[in-house]
Amino acid sequence: MALLSGIAVAGLGGASAGMLSWPMKIMKKFQFEQSWFIGMLFGLVVVPWGITLACCPHALEAYGSLDPRIIIKSNLFSLAWGVGNVLLGVSLVRIGASLSFAILSGIGIPLGVIVPMIFKGSGRFQQAADVNSPAGYTILAATFLMLIGVVLVALAGFGRDRLQAKQNERSGGFLGGLIMCVISGLCSVGPSFAFLYSQEPIRNAMVTRGAGAWPAAIAVWTMGMLMGALLNVIYPAILMTRKRSWRVLGESPREIGLSLVVGLNLFLAFSLWFQGMLLLGPMGGSVGFGIYFALQILGAQVLGLLSGEWRGVSGLPVKQMIGAVLILVVAAAIMAYASTLA
Repeated sequence: MALLSGIAVAGLGGASAGMLSWPMKIMKKFQFEQSWFIGMLFGLVVVPWGITLACCPHALEAYGSLDPRIIIKSNLFSLAWGVGNVLLGVSLVRIGASLSFAILSGIGIPLGVIVPMIFKGSGRFQQAADVNSPAGYTILAATFLMLIGVVLVALAGFGRDRLQAKQNERSGGFLGGLIMCVISGLCSVGPSFAFLYSQEPIRNAMVTRGAGAWPAAIAVWTMGMLMGALLNVIYPAILMTRKRSWRVLGESPREIGLSLVVGLNLFLAFSLWFQGMLLLGPMGGSVGFGIYFALQILGAQVLGLLSGEWRGVSGLPVKQMIGAVLILVVAAAIMAYASTLA
């Protein structure tokens, strides 16, 4: 039951991440900087800190009792993610959700899946199987399948871009968006590594002071992701200052609400992902990462379809996208099976 729960929870986290940008697609007045500023401030700062301070007794004392190197290491990972997440936010606007998440995941999946089997995480993740084990080989096979699916998604994107260009539809900036997604993909392992390599001492510090299991897990990335969160708040604030567009924030209460949903989606994505990793046991670092990203791609494809990113496109690009989705589903199932072999 823990295994099935872990698969479901990590998968829901990935789907939530894949659907992250849907409120941005229906905004009229807010640009990237307005929606990102409100969303990231709410989802990465206000909500996690609110839960930690309200549900973890003596939380600040618990943080103060830790070896500072734990917090520093975690925040270095989160800072890398912060850079990648800003680039992802821009690429969502330039090339759409379906391609952005697919390309990002194609870069991030091998790193996020393989590294925890070589450099073991903290706590239960120290018992993860090695790469040269039955579980390791199965995970590598599933990772290879996922990469095939990602390549098909990228090919479908190029095909879509060409067709829409011929039809004189909005589709520009694909190459620039692609470069941003590659960098973002390299940085996408930040949250996973921040959690993997620091979760045990932080959770223990919170639990020994009376916190429950779930708030203690939230507390790990409340502090561990702080630098990445601040970067994602500061960058859009700088953009609004340069463009003198702070006043736009007060022009649409509806879009403030939609921006809060963006932040809530990201909070749910992280909290479900990390909880799923814990439920999946020693292989949760690798398996949880793979399942999360596979479902993130699938969620993004659903969003892209519903939001009209593929309107007017037919033929080979559509077939490639359907094939990619099927391959990703199979790969996620294989990766879930791998956790039973550990």
